[in-house]
Amino acid sequence: MKILAIDTSNHPMSVALVEDDQLKATITLNMVRNHSIYVLPAINDLFDKVGWQPKDIDRVVVAKGPGSYTGVRIAVTTAKTLAMTINKELVGISSLQVLAANVPNITDNLIVPFMDARRGNVFTGGYQYQNGRLVNVMNEQHVAYNDLLATLKKGNHPVYLVGEMTPKISKNADPLPNNVQLLAPSYAMPSTYQLAILGEKAPAVKDIDDFVPNYLRITEAEVNWLKAHPGKHDESNYVQEV
Repeated sequence: MKILAIDTSNHPMSVALVEDDQLKATITLNMVRNHSIYVLPAINDLFDKVGWQPKDIDRVVVAKGPGSYTGVRIAVTTAKTLAMTINKELVGISSLQVLAANVPNITDNLIVPFMDARRGNVFTGGYQYQNGRLVNVMNEQHVAYNDLLATLKKGNHPVYLVGEMTPKISKNADPLPNNVQLLAPSYAMPSTYQLAILGEKAPAVKDIDDFVPNYLRITEAEVNWLKAHPGKHDESNYVQEV
């Protein structure tokens, strides 16, 4: 299977071409924020280098969030447009699961990826290898970092914490519990190769047009709208996500 994998959900922007579990080519930029400017040229560059045409791929796999609102929208919109234009399968994978997949399948520790969500909060979830597969065992959520540590301490199970300890998080962070180990920064870099491997085994989206990112929280604009319109919130997408 030939896969195009795209991740712009956070500061790094990464694209990869993978065929039958073999990485053919990848580009990662970790110094820019204007993902909308670089993502399509990066995709075109990889196709040129590998000698593929867009029609040659079997599916597009995208990191669907959580993460930066703008970054997630760019990746999902790009992936949806490509998949619909060339009539290929689309698969969305959690950006947190992509981070968790950086930990090799040689441990039964709880793997807890996290991303800075500002104001001392993080996006996080829990994963564990079961029968060779990375399984979500703790719901993905938007939570205060110190509350996350308190929850992990109560669990009293060995934990690998995977993510970038930004200055904003560390400024007021509690000490790590004895059962929690923060892995080296190299584990915090999302891998579009791992994204492609996860996406190869996942089911394709049934309706590409209805596919939306997973933000895990509403936007600041939505918060302000709800404050101005109390009682108007419901479960429908009253704000078009993509």
